[in-house]
Amino acid sequence: MTTASPSLAQIWRHPIKAHGAEALETVNLTAGETLPWDRVWAVPHEAAKTDGTNWVSCRNFSRGAGVPKLMAIDATLDAAKQVITLTHPDLSPISFSPDQQAAEFLNWVSSLTPEGRPRPTGIIRASGQGMTDQSKPWLSILNLASLRDLSEKLGQPLDPRRFRGNLWIDGIPAWSERDLLGKAIRIGNVELNVTEHIGRCRATEANPDTGDRDLDTLGALKQNWGHTDFGVFAEVTKGGTISVSDKVEIQ
Repeated sequence: MTTASPSLAQIWRHPIKAHGAEALETVNLTAGETLPWDRVWAVPHEAAKTDGTNWVSCRNFSRGAGVPKLMAIDATLDAAKQVITLTHPDLSPISFSPDQQAAEFLNWVSSLTPEGRPRPTGIIRASGQGMTDQSKPWLSILNLASLRDLSEKLGQPLDPRRFRGNLWIDGIPAWSERDLLGKAIRIGNVELNVTEHIGRCRATEANPDTGDRDLDTLGALKQNWGHTDFGVFAEVTKGGTISVSDKVEIQ
């Protein structure tokens, strides 16, 4: 079921790549840039090849695909102080400055890494765009109707946090986002151009409440739709402020 008029249902940012999601009510977007404070920091591991000065592949960082317990982290960023508070069901909350208190953070997060996986070694701050999964400064747009359809196939409701999206739209048909490549979307006074489908990884198999792998999301996508994509990337072409409940127009 869809709503009568498409709208922006949710806004999310992830200040530290793969280490916590934060829901927002409003955000100011800038043309040619990612969502503010999204993946500004990332956590390299023992096998990483990066110094943080340029964008590099997600394979260089600790992430939910290999460390599913990370998927149960929630984050709150005080942007003015640049202090982040992280919570996890298996750990006590921690508040810290990513730029100044890497050791405290590593001590907190290291226990979540399973044996046999590369250990986290630090925390870096991206000097340009955020360390998103795409080398271009795009953000992600996802469709709640598609999430409901996938949930039905898997036999239980799926938490949107599994997919680490930025903007969730409601009120458009399930999977219609796949037909939006090259098209423009207007949200409030912001305009975006849809660029690519988003291929998914095993991070989506982990429950965001527990960090345990409990569903074969990739298998369900492949079996029912013949691919493992979910959502689309988009470039901000006209900046401005957007808020939850804003009208969405497909142009």
